Amino acid sequence: MNEDFSLRQTPYSDPGDLDTRGLPHEPHRLAAMVRGLIIHRGESGLLGYAMPEERLHRDAESRYVTEILRILRERGDTPLTERRAPGGRFVGTCRDFSLLLCSLLRATGTPARPRCGFATYFVDDWYEDHWVTEYRAPDGGLRLADAQVLSGYDVPFDPMDVPRDAFLVAGDVWRACRQGRVDPRTCGFSAGEGLRGLWFVRGNVLRDLAALNGVELLPWDGWDPQLRKDAPLCADDLAAADAVAAARSGDDRRRLFADPRLTVPAEITSYTPYLGDRRVTLPVR
Repeated sequence: MNEDFSLRQTPYSDPGDLDTRGLPHEPHRLAAMVRGLIIHRGESGLLGYAMPEERLHRDAESRYVTEILRILRERGDTPLTERRAPGGRFVGTCRDFSLLLCSLLRATGTPARPRCGFATYFVDDWYEDHWVTEYRAPDGGLRLADAQVLSGYDVPFDPMDVPRDAFLVAGDVWRACRQGRVDPRTCGFSAGEGLRGLWFVRGNVLRDLAALNGVELLPWDGWDPQLRKDAPLCADDLAAADAVAAARSGDDRRRLFADPRLTVPAEITSYTPYLGDRRVTLPVR
């Protein structure tokens, strides 16, 4: 992990005018704070909360941490360090847990970055589309943190140290699919018919590459025809994704991200689940 880069806020993770002086610095306490501020939009049954349709449809379209914090301020004046009832929380996705935790870790001096990939701990025999936060632990090691499952989920591991075979970054799943060790039809969004397959894995490979280069996208952002549902992949698509999955250094990932086949253009299409397809202009990098 490039320490300087992973401490630097991006236009997406920047918390704006948030006063960080009262925030805890320990990663676990920050993750608990995030868990108390966000409710996943699939958690209504888990928390016994009927989400207003407006929040269900619109909150997770918040691309930037500043938007998440604005919504939280509108829903309550209690300190952000206090756990909120569901009605006072932001209604988001795993990406929002990942990005907000990353933002707070960076703001309090811990190198961190969101990672896009697949979790094996939600549905048996399935690689579920998911995001977590990778951070530098106090002992110097790199850890994966899943703030979403910090409470309310029965997982057989410490959510602040998710095993690498429980959450797999997208490149690892891509390689396993290409080598025949994982069936790509078991990779994607288990509740969404058709939102699975090698094209879906490739999309997460590109989103993870983007996140590692400071472009922390929404899960449904796209910018080329092969990121559409069930898109066929040509030999060039496969080779480019192979190269990303094989990259091991920050220099390699930055070089690959400069490739027009792999970078994120200034204007993209967000294939929003509830609001329809929208053209979006991204911040200048």
